[in-house]
Amino acid sequence: MKTFEVVLLKSYLVRIKAESMEGAKRCAELFTGDVVGISTEQHKRDFAFEIEEIECIFSEALHAEEAHETG
Repeated sequence: MKTFEVVLLKSYLVRIKAESMEGAKRCAELFTGDVVGISTEQHKRDFAFEIEEIECIFSEALHAEEAHETG
């Protein structure tokens, strides 16, 4: 198989407690890590691929707002 690098953008909703909105955004950017592949061995065989590595290369909080407590 050949090896390819793919830039993939995904968004996450992070619910975080912090002293301020700016602090929440900054901590969400800094302290969320890489995701892991979720493929099974069957997927790898069926689609003929293997994820070698997933690395977070960009993290920027685009929006934040105060959440209302539920319950």
